[in-house]
Parts: sequence; C-alpha cells; structure tokens
Amino acid sequence: MLTILFDGVAYGMLLFVLACGLSVTLGLMNLINLAHGAFAMAGGYAVVILSNTYGVPFAASLALSFLISAVIGLVMERAFYVHVYRKTHLEQVLFTIGLVFMSVAIADYAMGSSQVFARTPVALQGQFNVFGVGIGRYRLLIIVICGILALGLQSILVFTRFGSRLRAAVDDQRVARGLGINVDRIFALSFAFGSGLAGLGGALGTEILGLDPTFPLKFMISFLIVVAVGGTSSITGPFVAALLLGICDVAGKYYVPKAGAFVIYTIMIVILIWRPHGLFSRATAK
Repeated sequence: MLTILFDGVAYGMLLFVLACGLSVTLGLMNLINLAHGAFAMAGGYAVVILSNTYGVPFAASLALSFLISAVIGLVMERAFYVHVYRKTHLEQVLFTIGLVFMSVAIADYAMGSSQVFARTPVALQGQFNVFGVGIGRYRLLIIVICGILALGLQSILVFTRFGSRLRAAVDDQRVARGLGINVDRIFALSFAFGSGLAGLGGALGTEILGLDPTFPLKFMISFLIVVAVGGTSSITGPFVAALLLGICDVAGKYYVPKAGAFVIYTIMIVILIWRPHGLFSRATAK
C-alpha cells in the first residue's frame, strides 16, 4: 500500500507540473488553451533528442527542455495567442484545438509515429527499499523537483510584485494599464513560463508516460480534469487535485484493474457535484 501511495504521489506531482501551466493560462489569464499539451510534447522531444542523440547530460537536457518550450510559447503567444485573448471561449477552443492537430501532424512527420523514451542516467534507474517500501529513484526525483516547483510558483504568485501585477492585469486590464502595468509583457512572460513548465513536465514524463505524436491528445483530458477539480483561482487547487487524482488513479488500476481507468472520472464527477467551481475556487471562497 505504501509503495502504491508513493507511486501515486509521483504521478500526481507529474500531473501537476504538466497541468499547472494550463492553470495559469486558464485561471489567471482567462485563456482556454487546449494546445497546452503540445508544449509538453515539445519539451519531451527536446529531452529525447538532446540526451539520446547528442549525449547532453540528463539534468542539462531537462533545463534546456524548459527553455526551448518557453521560447516556443513566447513566440506563439506574440504571433498568434495575443490575437485571441479577447475572443469568445468557443473561438479560443476552436483555435487551440486546431493547433493541437497541427502539432500532432508536425511531430509525426518529423519524429515518426513510434513511442520513444528518454535515456536516463544509471543513478536514476531502479529502486531502493526504505522500511519495506519500494522507492523508485526516478519517481523520487520527480517528487523533489515538482515539490520545489509547487512551492516556488505559489510564492511567486502570492509574495512577489510580478504575481500581484499578474492578478491585477487579469482582474481589470484597463485599470492595470492605467497604473502603468505593462499587461502585454506580463501575459507574454506568464504564457512563456507556463509553456516552459509544460515542457519540463513532458520531459520528466517521458520515462513514465512515454512519448509519441498523439501525446497532446492522450493527456488533454487529464490536464483539464486537474484544473477543473482543483479550481482556477490559485496554484494550490491544481496541486491538491493532481495529488488526489494521481493517488486514486494508481490505486484504482492496481486494486480494480478492469475499472481503474474510470476512477479519476468518478472522482471528478463527485467533486464537481459537491464543488461545481473546483476545490479551491474563488466562488467557493465567497
């Protein structure tokens, strides 16, 4: 049971990093970006190419995957996304789902349709036992990295000037511009950072989830579930939701393998009936 709990926490942490960028764009920027998984796929392929083909150390590959995805996100935001901020949600959905299918086609053409995995260092392979609990080295790395990221993101949004400016820009762009806040720069940096986090999550997830051109489609629902269950008003909500869903998903597939895939959907339905706006939504706080 403790081993299942550990694996569930690791999977939940990975889901959080993959989905928290979507939480930023959807909850804080009011942009429905269904193409979020495409940036995660870009980070995954970046780490595969860098580590497998060019022999770049794994740690450096992870950092570069974040930077590459962030740069791609910044370019896409300035070139395309900036034009859909004020569009209706339906138009945003249609635009971003189109980007998903384009990214799938590009990845399939450039990288092939086979599933690939990143080459991890020997030190991160295998597991060790602590009081009879099997702890995978790679999953432990994921928990440490994702835990640090969660604390750092919450601190940035709550305690820094950038976080307060971002919240002000989201609440009322007109007033924010009148106060001298560069809203366009705030949104561009936020989108790039969210894309970079998605890329880092995709890079970390190649070992556990695998990687192929359909990655953005396969995990789109998982990202949306994390954000919907956790709420879109903070980072805390998606973090708690990702942990809850990760543990329940792993436990469900272990104890009830025939119905394990439906466990997270059942939990989502129950929570949203109880809290229609998510666990940590602004509506709930009121």
